[in-house]
Amino acid sequence: MKCPRCGHVDNKVVDSRAGKDGDVIRRRRECLSCARRFTTYERIEEELPLVVKRDGRREPYDRQKILSGIRKACEKRPVSADTIEHLVEALEQEFQSGAEKEISTIRIGERVMAKLVQVDDVAYVRFASVYRQFKDVSQFVEEIRTLISEPPGRTTKS
Repeated sequence: MKCPRCGHVDNKVVDSRAGKDGDVIRRRRECLSCARRFTTYERIEEELPLVVKRDGRREPYDRQKILSGIRKACEKRPVSADTIEHLVEALEQEFQSGAEKEISTIRIGERVMAKLVQVDDVAYVRFASVYRQFKDVSQFVEEIRTLISEPPGRTTKS
């Protein structure tokens, strides 16, 4: 593991702890060159399907892209970081449990929206506006009308 300060690769583990759910190990490390301490996290590398983009390109699944999109949608909303993390973990488990070797960005986006609408309406509309590439206000209004007329079951967690 490379030191974030000096880039030296030799370090020692000072402390190791299991995460809350036991699926992550947190390690405190100390650089043997500059003595700076830093934290790393280890998780099991799961077999996640390749992501098929709208233009047909394929790329490895990237957890950070989904996490970033959901965080942006939930910005300044009463949605906790834990709720966002649980949402992403639930999505990953869903993708891993499927037998598919590839998953389209369309399916990923639809599943994210299905989870978000249960957490926060505004975050859902924000995400949908980017994902569905709304071109004008009328598309926002239509999405909100649909949300009002067909309210999904709520499991609000904050």
